[in-house]
Amino acid sequence: MAKILEEEEEDEEETEDFFSSSNCGCFLCAIKQPDARLRRASLADFFRELPYCDDDGQSSSCAAAVAAVWRAAMAAPDDPELPSLGAIRAMSLLLARSLADATWRRRGDNVVVPYYAAHAIGSFTIRSAAHAELAVAAGALRPLVALLGGAMTWVEQRAAVRALGHLASYDATFPAVARLAGEAVPIAVRAASTCVADVYSSFVAVAPASRRPKYQRELMSCGGGGLSGEEEDRKAEEWARQLQCWSLYFLSCLASRDVSSHDMICQDAVFLRELSRMWGGLANGDSPAGVGLLRILCRSPVGRGAIAACRDALSSLCDLARSSDDWQYMAVDCLLLLLDDGETWHAVADATAACLVDLVDLRHLGPRRRLGDAIATALLRDDHHVGGRELGVEAKEAIRSLRKTKVERKEREEAMSRDELMKREIIAKEKKRLGNDSFLHGDVERAIDLYTQALELCPQSRRRERLVLHSNLAQCRLARRDADAAVSDATRALSLARPANAHARSLWRRAQAYDMKGMARESLLDCLAFAGAWLDRPRRRKHTAAARGASANPKLPYCVARMISKQMSVTGLFAGVTMNGADKVGVDDCMPGCSENGDGDDEDDDEDDRDYDDESEEEFGGNAGLVKICTSG
Repeated sequence: MAKILEEEEEDEEETEDFFSSSNCGCFLCAIKQPDARLRRASLADFFRELPYCDDDGQSSSCAAAVAAVWRAAMAAPDDPELPSLGAIRAMSLLLARSLADATWRRRGDNVVVPYYAAHAIGSFTIRSAAHAELAVAAGALRPLVALLGGAMTWVEQRAAVRALGHLASYDATFPAVARLAGEAVPIAVRAASTCVADVYSSFVAVAPASRRPKYQRELMSCGGGGLSGEEEDRKAEEWARQLQCWSLYFLSCLASRDVSSHDMICQDAVFLRELSRMWGGLANGDSPAGVGLLRILCRSPVGRGAIAACRDALSSLCDLARSSDDWQYMAVDCLLLLLDDGETWHAVADATAACLVDLVDLRHLGPRRRLGDAIATALLRDDHHVGGRELGVEAKEAIRSLRKTKVERKEREEAMSRDELMKREIIAKEKKRLGNDSFLHGDVERAIDLYTQALELCPQSRRRERLVLHSNLAQCRLARRDADAAVSDATRALSLARPANAHARSLWRRAQAYDMKGMARESLLDCLAFAGAWLDRPRRRKHTAAARGASANPKLPYCVARMISKQMSVTGLFAGVTMNGADKVGVDDCMPGCSENGDGDDEDDDEDDRDYDDESEEEFGGNAGLVKICTSG
């Protein structure tokens, strides 16, 4: 499993001149010794004595020395010199001393010793299995697990779980970590579940800022001080996000290597319910976070059984699967693994079929190929019951519709002549035109009826035509404020796009529908994808934009910028804590409808699917489109 991208706290300049900023004369003198033999001897003596330094005026020197070792580890984590001379052993012993002797820990600057010692171990072991073995041999595991369990504060907890994740990622050291899994797994689950609320209540919510623990504030500023309260809040949010993601990474390392840990992880139903929503925020896009762990759990019968029994977990996976999140394919993977198991098929199909049928036209998604076909095959394994259990009405209807479209209709169309297919296509286009006229004149119900008839006639091979019809239907649903139906149609349009999720109008329409539903995160992701397409259009359609008089430097429409601002304000890591769980947005707060064309129609394209290139489609109508983009649908 690929490691989570490390988010380091120091700028390169600060890391490079750590020696000059250190107050530790002994360490500085030893490390700067030009004679290699003398330097190694001095450093070995220094690390041998450091864990047992006395208290008479030495506490500041001890803290400075440990901070300097951490900076050295950050600057050169693969350099074997310091670990081989006892640096990792010294850090491990200092952790044990800090836990055993609270009086010593509170003396002078020793309060920062556990943080820097744990972080130094994490930095030394980030890429080196040999260094990880030294840490395990030095007895680092027990103190690190104690810190993760909350023996001190969330600051030390964050540094400890980072180190534990590295130690659990190597074949050589995993067995030692696994022996502590019975103790470590529950506290890692608890840390991932509660760390956001804990950081908020114990640090961010403390007012005035001067009442916050002094040493934590200094750690956040790398010892320099001077951060404003707002800057400290942002840093605390970043660290809380890292604590959650590193806890999930540690659990993922255990779960990927030891199936017996799955049962322990799945014991906490609340954790399982929230797991796919632990996404780490936009600043942590390189981490699959919670859904990555869910996918590992779905590979064992115990994990599949627990997830299938958690309706909220299935709902969250459906939300992620019908989003423009980079990890959308992971959610689909999870659901396919659950549907492939006859023991969990019924519960999962009953809960997710109505959502998954929106994705059966997907071709490629990230590294996955033919995902839509895989979804259809998984759902159609039994359209009525498994093991005598009957599906619910909604799921049964969704699967019946899927069978009618993917099996029966496909067979009929394959038997039709080319002339007959062309005739059906012409009639479908005429009905679409009539639907456009009806929408333009305010007859939304008739427009929906005509678009639906057009979809029933339009050949399955005409993906482009079907995309346009579903997107226009989504606009009609928005006009009726039917958010669920709008999400469904917009998702179907985005599944037909090539590449997937590349149809800007459908992204915007789904963003509005998600806003109506109060699903801020999903709305934000669609808004950002839409904004990227809008701002990128001059590069992709230089000549067309010039012909229509579009600006070379387009500005984002106000309604889109406002939507992004609104959703970001309620998707921050601490938003759920500050809103006391009220993460739903009221109907009155919904953004106004947005139509790129006054008649609700998307751009037409008479080419068949073989020649269709989504990037060649003119998505926006120049200056006129800019004016219309924020008009009510």
